[in-house]
Amino acid sequence: MKHTLSILALISACPALAQETRQLDAHEHGVGTLNIAIDGPAIAMEFHAPGADIVGFEYAATRDEDIAAIEDALETLEAPLDLFALSTGANCLLTQAHAVLNDGDDHDDHDDHDDHDDHDDHDDHDDHDDHAHEEGHTEFHAEYALACDSPVSLTAITFTYFEVFPNAQEVEVQMITAAGAQAYDVVRDDPVLVLEP
Repeated sequence: MKHTLSILALISACPALAQETRQLDAHEHGVGTLNIAIDGPAIAMEFHAPGADIVGFEYAATRDEDIAAIEDALETLEAPLDLFALSTGANCLLTQAHAVLNDGDDHDDHDDHDDHDDHDDHDDHDDHDDHAHEEGHTEFHAEYALACDSPVSLTAITFTYFEVFPNAQEVEVQMITAAGAQAYDVVRDDPVLVLEP
């Protein structure tokens, strides 16, 4: 993953996308982000999506069915070629994949919650559930490394992601190649990203 991370660092360092990157940092339901860096035969991808888009909720999972939904989602996210289908002529193979759920509500910075460790013991304040939904934005994060026999044959990416995750509406894509940096919006109604040569 070290090589993957160094390639993805190029995306955030690119001045042409700096403004776009700042806008993508906001947590917006229905909108995921996909960073792609192509360096010769190596492709690195970094994907972020709100928990609500992937599993339909963003609260801390305590019920068995919620935990199972998260585990299933992580397994699905570790198969990127089933979510983002690259042109078959490029003959790309997955070499590394890693997906995690980041819990944005770690409670370390909430002064009014310093005295309890467990979410199950909140009987003394009824508004905590609302607080968890407002502050507890969870986000799925995945990183992928691929190797392609013919990266010049990569002319399109089909976002089957929208079929797999019905709550997802849009993916904001940033791509960097030897030719430069580009930004795209891919939406559910038009799930094919045609890449410029």
